[in-house]
Amino acid sequence: MALDLYQRLGLKRGASEAEIKKAYRSLAKQLHPDRNQDNPKAAERFAQVTQAYDLLSDKDKRARYDRGEIDEDGNPKMPFGGGGFGGGGGFGGYSQGGPQPGGPGFENFNFGGGDGADLGDLFEGLFGGTAGGRARGGPFGGFRQRQQAPQKGADIAYRLKVPFEDAVALKPQRITLGDGKTIDLKLPKGLEDGTSMRLAGKGQEGPGGRGDAIVTIDIAPHRFYTRDGANIRLELPVTLREAVQGAKVKVPTPEGPVMLTIPKGTSSGKVLRLKDRGFTGKDGRRGDQLVTVVVDIPANDAELQRFTENWTGGGNPRAGLGV
Repeated sequence: MALDLYQRLGLKRGASEAEIKKAYRSLAKQLHPDRNQDNPKAAERFAQVTQAYDLLSDKDKRARYDRGEIDEDGNPKMPFGGGGFGGGGGFGGYSQGGPQPGGPGFENFNFGGGDGADLGDLFEGLFGGTAGGRARGGPFGGFRQRQQAPQKGADIAYRLKVPFEDAVALKPQRITLGDGKTIDLKLPKGLEDGTSMRLAGKGQEGPGGRGDAIVTIDIAPHRFYTRDGANIRLELPVTLREAVQGAKVKVPTPEGPVMLTIPKGTSSGKVLRLKDRGFTGKDGRRGDQLVTVVVDIPANDAELQRFTENWTGGGNPRAGLGV
């Protein structure tokens, strides 16, 4: 029996959104084709868990799936559960041998159309029909069989490493697909490490059309920026003179350097804020760049050493610690 969407992610029904996201990220890292080049089953499994996450992360689709309205591919399920009408007592006392004793039989049902309702027309409306007439050999006589839609081609999984500054600025990324074509991929608001993007019709060819491309984003680490939710953090070295007397200094940001005012008497550890220099959330709001000041004390500055030998100011900066 095929695994349902929750089982593909190793979860039980009722799992929280956070649990679904955590399970997907863990499986995606394990199964990604880049790490399993000698295991073709891994790519197939990767596509399955990505499809499961894609559906379960959509609140509306997840609710419809939980109610049994759509299947694992997101397609509407057949009426009556798609299980047919034979066996187990049949439908209203009807079995393959015809109406049964004690059962009403089809002629006794009233479907709102008066006496002698044509069940062939009813089921044709529900399930579709075959070209050129009614199907033979079934228990319903006039029931026309539903034709299966051609299968789409397989999805193709990609992993894209995005520079930290490009992720902050949502700079489009040029990628080359498996067919050799290049596209400029627009990064979405709310971008996070592990975000998956589905590109419709960019997968393998199939009888029912092309599958999709699934691109998983890896945000590259940076040598001096770190991420803190929607904010980014930076440690900024300043000289003792700049800290004591105050100064305007140039500060890097992912979108270019800006001038920042260091107030007089700034101590190491003080955090200054550059608004709207962080990541963009799904709601379009940007985080900030938080700049932590670090006062740089030179190790062998003779003049500074002579000054501090005779300087008695400063008080006791540890008084707040009770010592």
